[in-house]
Amino acid sequence: MSGYRRGVRLGIDVGRARVGVARSDPDGMLAVPVETVPRDERSLSRIAELAAEYEPLEIVVGLPVNMQGADTPSTVDAREFAAALQARSGVPVRLVDERLSTVSAHAALRSSGRSQKNSRSIVDQVAAVVLLQQAIDTEKSTGNPAGAPVPVDEEPA
Repeated sequence: MSGYRRGVRLGIDVGRARVGVARSDPDGMLAVPVETVPRDERSLSRIAELAAEYEPLEIVVGLPVNMQGADTPSTVDAREFAAALQARSGVPVRLVDERLSTVSAHAALRSSGRSQKNSRSIVDQVAAVVLLQQAIDTEKSTGNPAGAPVPVDEEPA
């Protein structure tokens, strides 16, 4: 338990059309939805603005590997987005296996009585919440941050 780092974290669910953003409270107890950012040339800027506003300890980006744990085209996209976000925001980014976060988000919305069509605008935020909560819980139970850090590009000074 002593290994848990206090501080806000942002959770990012990268999709082809939208990016879900969630954040945790400073004690890292609870992940809550922030917003859904349209996936376009302004996505990184908007998320960097949110990072400046919430001043997170780190940003957790979901890594959509397939059920066998292998990379998919979405995995490559998420890795590139995470690296660009880290460069743009200056905040450390960690990639976390999110195999079940979107599935869990859809299930949670269904059980709350929302149709798939009515959920589209918020499912990305809910997926970001699920993934961030998973990362927080993993760190609390193991004392180690979830996932793997995005390498910082070595640039000559």
